[in-house]
Amino acid sequence: MTKRIFDLSVSVILLVLFAPFYLLVALLIKLDSSGPVHYKALRVGKNGRLFELFKFRTMKVNSSNLGPAITQKTDPRITRVGKILREIKVDEIPQLLNVIRGDMSLVGPRPEDPRYVEKYDEEQRKVLLVKPGLSSPASIEYRHEEKLLSTQADNLEDYYVLQVMPKKLKIDLDYVENQSLIRDVAICFKTAYTIIKWN
Repeated sequence: MTKRIFDLSVSVILLVLFAPFYLLVALLIKLDSSGPVHYKALRVGKNGRLFELFKFRTMKVNSSNLGPAITQKTDPRITRVGKILREIKVDEIPQLLNVIRGDMSLVGPRPEDPRYVEKYDEEQRKVLLVKPGLSSPASIEYRHEEKLLSTQADNLEDYYVLQVMPKKLKIDLDYVENQSLIRDVAICFKTAYTIIKWN
């Protein structure tokens, strides 16, 4: 209950503070390319429940049908405004709405695409015991994931599933086993710091 109160309070405050910026980003997205402001992605939540995750749209419409689910930094499907939003890590801001709705928490394992969750082993599936988060220790550690994936010209998805995903899950499993409100607050501050630094 304490975590839920923390999630709701911080999310509402941030949405109010970000409201002018939110509207500006929405306008830039509409001016840059045709399509909706938000992108809705199907993700796996707590106990395996599916939900729609919100993001600012950073790619061309129907991009999911034009290439792999994993995105590289140089992916041609990314729009001009989308490149900037992804670079400064603000394309995730609409997920505050997911937190308010109860689909997500501010901190927790990042929600994954169902096709990759199917590949989890029994131990890895323990990350589904908690709500997914807007930020996580793994997302901070792998904040340059798109750049890392851009070094893989071939077998991109195999590289992600066999090399990157297990390492991220290991970090998030440690979070699940050792979570606390104090740790959540620390992760929130660390997330904000990495965004401000842009690296």
